[in-house]
Amino acid sequence: MTHGDCTSQTKTTRDFTVAVFVVHEGRVLLHLHHKLGKWLPPGGHIEPDELPDDAALREVEEESGLVVELVGTRGIPSDYPDDTVQLVVPAGIQLEQITPGHEHIDLVYFARIRSVASLSDPFKSFRWFALDDLDSIPVTGEVRGWCDRAIRELAV
Repeated sequence: MTHGDCTSQTKTTRDFTVAVFVVHEGRVLLHLHHKLGKWLPPGGHIEPDELPDDAALREVEEESGLVVELVGTRGIPSDYPDDTVQLVVPAGIQLEQITPGHEHIDLVYFARIRSVASLSDPFKSFRWFALDDLDSIPVTGEVRGWCDRAIRELAV
C-alpha cells in the first residue's frame, strides 16, 4: 500500500505529533527512549484543540524541564492584533510508521533555551550531545540528520 491509497482494505490511523531539536552551545538535547532503546528528541502528540507551537513548547518542558523558544520563520509578517495568527513554520514534516496500521505525522521544530537559568538540570534521561558524540549511542540516521541540521542552523 502506498500513502494515499484509498483502495486498501486496512485503515491506517494517523496522529499529529511534534519533535523538538533543542540546541545549546553546539550540542543537541536527546533522551533515551526506554521502550524503543534509542535516543530521541523531546516530543509527543498534539492534543485535541492544541496548536502545534504550544504542543512543541509543552512537550519540551514536560519531558526535560527546560523552557525553550521555537526557532523558525512565520508564513508572513503579522503585527496587527486582529490579523490571523502566524505559527512557526516547522523545519520539516515527516511521516513515521509506528506500528502496522498506525502512523505519526511529525512536525519537526528547532528550538533554543529561553533562559540559561532553565538549563540548570535537565531530567535524568536527557543528555546534551555534540555531533561527534552521536557515534557512540544508538541513534537512527534520521535523528542524526536532524541533529546535524539543527546544530548547523542554530550555531551562534
